[in-house]
Amino acid sequence: MSPLDPELVQRVVETVTREVLLALSETDSRQQQGEFCKQECAEGLCVQTCIDDVGEVVRAGASRVSAALGAVPADRSIAGKIDHTLLKPDATPDQIAQLCYEARKFGFASVCLNPTHVKMAADLLKGSDVKVCTVIGFPLGATLPEVKAFEALDAIKNGATEIDMVVNIGALKARDYTLVAQDIQGVVAVCHARGALVKVILEMALLEDEEKIAGCLLSKEAGADFVKTSTGFGPGGATVEDVALMRRVVGPEMGVKAAGGIHSYAEAQGMVQAGATRIGASAGVRIVREAKGDGQSAPQKGGSY
Repeated sequence: MSPLDPELVQRVVETVTREVLLALSETDSRQQQGEFCKQECAEGLCVQTCIDDVGEVVRAGASRVSAALGAVPADRSIAGKIDHTLLKPDATPDQIAQLCYEARKFGFASVCLNPTHVKMAADLLKGSDVKVCTVIGFPLGATLPEVKAFEALDAIKNGATEIDMVVNIGALKARDYTLVAQDIQGVVAVCHARGALVKVILEMALLEDEEKIAGCLLSKEAGADFVKTSTGFGPGGATVEDVALMRRVVGPEMGVKAAGGIHSYAEAQGMVQAGATRIGASAGVRIVREAKGDGQSAPQKGGSY
């Protein structure tokens, strides 16, 4: 390989330095006007979100640049990664009680259920390490940001400690990044003020790659704790490729939840190896038993989720 031209290298350094200084100057100017701007980059796409001094999203936008890759987090027990899930519309209190019993018995990370069941689950799981997770704006993500924030607050008051919100998918596809950022940030503000985690469901099967990247970056900038692949009620569930993409985009610190169509230990392990730190599954008991080499399996309760 021929050596690099020193003059070319110098010109590149000068150009990069000039662009960085201009960007910093622009950011400083916005901060003086009461705005705080954050920028995240991955897979050749950058998203910048500006928030004013009262926490409202002012605007957000995307541009093409280079990016860094995230690392896959260290593995741990599969049971401790599973959100034991029952989101069927016809779920009964008896089924919710069984879900909570199984979560205690097997040591799942959480139970994930619809908001109407949150209070019951919180009572049943009191004193255990199992968290109560619920879904907001589910499954379409098409409610207003204010409605999602209210839903999240009500769920937390009833005992939820983890919130899985569906992003405004249509706004993301239309590149209305300001609305998407407001959608996420409103829920994050409510949840983090009360110690609850936020997972942003992107419904990856409906998105093109650039939309997937933008959704991950906006979620990260808005302060969400996780990005999540699917509702389990869309046209497709989690894929290893999507999980790997999400991990690369958000980096090693943020959580990635794979959900939708994960029915076996082998499938769950594939998601973990791709970078998932949480698995959403209605087949949690089956997965754990397979992990322990137990041939028994429990019936699936949550549809394709």
